[in-house]
Amino acid sequence: MVEPDVHQLQIAMIGTKREEKLLVTSEVAIDFLGTEAARVLSTPHLIGHLEMTARNSVKLLLDPGHDTVGTQVNVTHLAATPMGMNVTFRSEVLSVEDRRINFKVEAFDEKEKIAEGTHQRAIVNVAKFATRVAAKAATV
Repeated sequence: MVEPDVHQLQIAMIGTKREEKLLVTSEVAIDFLGTEAARVLSTPHLIGHLEMTARNSVKLLLDPGHDTVGTQVNVTHLAATPMGMNVTFRSEVLSVEDRRINFKVEAFDEKEKIAEGTHQRAIVNVAKFATRVAAKAATV
Protein backbone atom coordinates (compact mmCIF):
# COMPACT_ATOMS: atom_id res chain seq x y z
CA MET A 1 0.00 0.00 0.00
CA VAL A 2 1.29 3.46 -0.90
CA GLU A 3 1.91 5.76 2.07
CA PRO A 4 0.00 9.05 2.03
CA ASP A 5 1.55 12.11 0.37
CA VAL A 6 2.27 14.21 3.44
CA HIS A 7 2.40 17.52 1.54
CA GLN A 8 -1.05 16.92 0.04
CA LEU A 9 -2.38 15.99 3.48
CA GLN A 10 -1.01 19.23 4.91
CA ILE A 11 -2.82 21.26 2.28
CA ALA A 12 -6.09 19.36 2.70
CA MET A 13 -6.14 19.21 6.50
CA ILE A 14 -4.96 22.55 7.85
CA GLY A 15 -7.97 24.48 9.10
CA THR A 16 -10.26 21.45 9.07
CA LYS A 17 -12.84 21.78 11.85
CA ARG A 18 -15.38 19.49 13.44
CA GLU A 19 -18.03 19.79 16.09
CA GLU A 20 -19.73 16.95 17.94
CA LYS A 21 -22.28 16.96 20.74
CA LEU A 22 -22.92 14.81 23.80
CA LEU A 23 -25.65 14.75 26.44
CA VAL A 24 -24.08 14.18 29.87
CA THR A 25 -25.66 11.01 31.29
CA SER A 26 -24.75 8.64 34.08
CA GLU A 27 -22.58 6.66 31.63
CA VAL A 28 -20.10 9.56 31.29
CA ALA A 29 -20.46 11.17 34.72
CA ILE A 30 -18.40 10.64 37.87
CA ASP A 31 -20.11 8.83 40.73
CA PHE A 32 -17.42 8.69 43.41
CA LEU A 33 -18.40 11.82 45.38
CA GLY A 34 -21.36 10.05 46.95
CA THR A 35 -24.17 12.42 46.01
CA GLU A 36 -26.28 12.56 42.87
CA ALA A 37 -26.04 16.37 42.80
CA ALA A 38 -22.26 16.14 42.30
CA ARG A 39 -22.42 13.92 39.20
CA VAL A 40 -20.64 15.74 36.40
CA LEU A 41 -18.90 14.89 33.11
CA SER A 42 -15.71 13.01 33.97
CA THR A 43 -12.36 14.26 32.75
CA PRO A 44 -11.50 10.95 31.03
CA HIS A 45 -14.76 11.06 29.05
CA LEU A 46 -14.21 14.74 28.24
CA ILE A 47 -10.75 13.98 26.85
CA GLY A 48 -11.96 10.88 25.02
CA HIS A 49 -14.66 12.85 23.22
CA LEU A 50 -12.21 15.61 22.30
CA GLU A 51 -9.90 12.94 20.86
CA MET A 52 -12.68 11.33 18.82
CA THR A 53 -13.87 14.70 17.52
CA ALA A 54 -10.32 15.37 16.28
CA ARG A 55 -10.04 11.88 14.76
CA ASN A 56 -13.40 12.16 13.03
CA SER A 57 -12.45 15.54 11.55
CA VAL A 58 -9.68 14.05 9.42
CA LYS A 59 -10.70 10.40 8.95
CA LEU A 60 -12.38 10.97 5.58
CA LEU A 61 -9.32 12.85 4.27
CA LEU A 62 -7.05 9.83 4.77
CA ASP A 63 -6.29 7.17 2.20
CA PRO A 64 -8.18 3.87 2.62
CA GLY A 65 -6.49 1.65 5.18
CA HIS A 66 -5.23 4.62 7.21
CA ASP A 67 -6.48 6.11 10.46
CA THR A 68 -5.07 8.14 13.33
CA VAL A 69 -4.06 7.32 16.90
CA GLY A 70 -3.66 9.77 19.74
CA THR A 71 -0.09 10.57 20.73
CA GLN A 72 -0.39 13.65 22.93
CA VAL A 73 -3.10 15.37 24.96
CA ASN A 74 -2.74 18.68 26.77
CA VAL A 75 -6.19 19.68 28.01
CA THR A 76 -7.34 21.83 30.90
CA HIS A 77 -10.74 20.89 32.36
CA LEU A 78 -12.03 24.36 33.25
CA ALA A 79 -15.53 23.78 34.62
CA ALA A 80 -17.90 21.04 35.74
CA THR A 81 -20.88 20.05 33.59
CA PRO A 82 -23.84 18.44 35.38
CA MET A 83 -25.84 15.49 34.08
CA GLY A 84 -28.61 16.52 31.71
CA MET A 85 -26.57 19.28 30.08
CA ASN A 86 -25.31 19.13 26.50
CA VAL A 87 -21.62 19.50 25.65
CA THR A 88 -20.23 20.65 22.31
CA PHE A 89 -16.74 19.39 21.42
CA ARG A 90 -14.71 21.26 18.79
CA SER A 91 -11.46 20.51 17.02
CA GLU A 92 -9.41 22.37 14.44
CA VAL A 93 -6.30 21.19 12.62
CA LEU A 94 -3.50 23.68 13.31
CA SER A 95 -0.62 21.95 11.53
CA VAL A 96 0.61 18.72 10.00
CA GLU A 97 4.22 17.70 10.59
CA ASP A 98 5.21 14.54 8.77
CA ARG A 99 2.55 12.06 9.98
CA ARG A 100 1.65 14.10 13.10
CA ILE A 101 -1.53 16.18 13.07
CA ASN A 102 -1.78 18.95 15.66
CA PHE A 103 -5.21 20.11 16.83
CA LYS A 104 -6.70 22.88 18.90
CA VAL A 105 -9.50 21.34 20.99
CA GLU A 106 -12.15 22.89 23.18
CA ALA A 107 -15.48 22.02 24.74
CA PHE A 108 -18.48 24.07 25.83
CA ASP A 109 -21.53 23.20 27.87
CA GLU A 110 -24.74 25.20 27.70
CA LYS A 111 -23.30 27.89 29.99
CA GLU A 112 -19.55 28.22 29.43
CA LYS A 113 -16.28 26.90 28.03
CA ILE A 114 -15.43 23.76 30.00
CA ALA A 115 -12.15 22.67 28.38
CA GLU A 116 -9.38 23.88 26.11
CA GLY A 117 -6.07 22.59 24.90
CA THR A 118 -4.16 20.81 22.19
CA HIS A 119 -4.11 17.28 20.89
CA GLN A 120 -1.80 15.41 18.52
CA ARG A 121 -2.63 12.36 16.45
CA ALA A 122 -0.37 10.20 14.27
CA ILE A 123 -1.46 8.86 10.90
CA VAL A 124 -1.03 5.09 10.77
CA ASN A 125 -1.39 2.38 8.17
CA VAL A 126 -3.88 0.21 10.07
CA ALA A 127 -2.55 -3.13 8.77
CA LYS A 128 1.07 -2.27 9.63
CA PHE A 129 0.02 -0.90 13.02
CA ALA A 130 -1.95 -4.07 13.82
CA THR A 131 1.06 -6.21 12.84
CA ARG A 132 3.34 -4.23 15.18
CA VAL A 133 0.83 -4.45 18.03
CA ALA A 134 0.39 -8.22 17.52
CA ALA A 135 4.16 -8.72 17.53
CA LYS A 136 4.47 -6.76 20.76
CA ALA A 137 1.61 -8.72 22.37
CA ALA A 138 3.29 -11.98 21.39
CA THR A 139 6.30 -11.08 23.55
CA VAL A 140 4.26 -11.09 26.75
